[in-house]
Amino acid sequence: MTAISAAPAAATPTPDGAELHRPVIDWFDAHARDLPWRRPEAGAWGVMVSEFMLQQTPVSRVLPVYEQWLARWPRPADLAAEPPGEAVRAWGRLGYPRRALRLHGAAAAIRERHGGDVPEDHAQLLALPGVGEYTAAAVASFAYGQRHPVLDTNVRRVFARAVGGVQYPPNATTAAERKLARALLPDDERTAARWAAATMELGALVCTARTPDCARCPIAASCAWRGAGSPEHDGPPRRGQSYAGTDRQVRGKLLAVLREAVAPVPQAALDQVWNEPVQRARALDGLVSDGLVEPLAGGLYRLPLT
Repeated sequence: MTAISAAPAAATPTPDGAELHRPVIDWFDAHARDLPWRRPEAGAWGVMVSEFMLQQTPVSRVLPVYEQWLARWPRPADLAAEPPGEAVRAWGRLGYPRRALRLHGAAAAIRERHGGDVPEDHAQLLALPGVGEYTAAAVASFAYGQRHPVLDTNVRRVFARAVGGVQYPPNATTAAERKLARALLPDDERTAARWAAATMELGALVCTARTPDCARCPIAASCAWRGAGSPEHDGPPRRGQSYAGTDRQVRGKLLAVLREAVAPVPQAALDQVWNEPVQRARALDGLVSDGLVEPLAGGLYRLPLT
């Protein structure tokens, strides 16, 4: 008796992006938040700073730090002229402070390679230290109006629901998601850039992770997930964002002491921030290894100068 092989899983159909572009962009034109990095005066540097800061961090926490940062360092060369430790200090409590070092490194490279101006070319953006696929596409799109797929968590969630018919995208961006994003891009460069910003805003304000407001969604009628009855996620568990008691929390407490200090800090002062010595030592070693903290002779520590 011949065995019957299982039917292959159905591929996500390639949608007609034109049916989605106009309602989403029209919604964005009416409902987009007035954020400083979206204003013309922000320039490419303002866009780049915002993209570094907004990674895994909500807008409400980024806004005050962003404004202070641009007031102090209005151009990449201004940041590059200061020690990297000053970038870490100014980063404050945004979290994931290695982003501050990467942004400082990108600023130094912009000064050295591009005369102090954020490059317009996507490949040159991607070649900057600390700039990955997403950031290069975002800066090229939002600052220079170019046509690139911009896939952050919000956009991936919109596409997963509207086209894929599932509640959440995979934990990590896949080749299939990139292919879909390219297929959905409008042909016109300026429209494509507007589409990138609009889908991101739609995911941030309406198609949210926990409580999507489908009644406000401009493409609810054509949403594959809603049409399927909004089925619950049945894939791999989604990664949480635990913080309390983790090494991340200890690292934050150690950095807080160093940010407030005007002189190198003795080990004894750092020992006061966490009462579990093994975890505290591991967190401090990690900060040193990441280049966020510089050890000195005599058991002293400071933010990096080079």
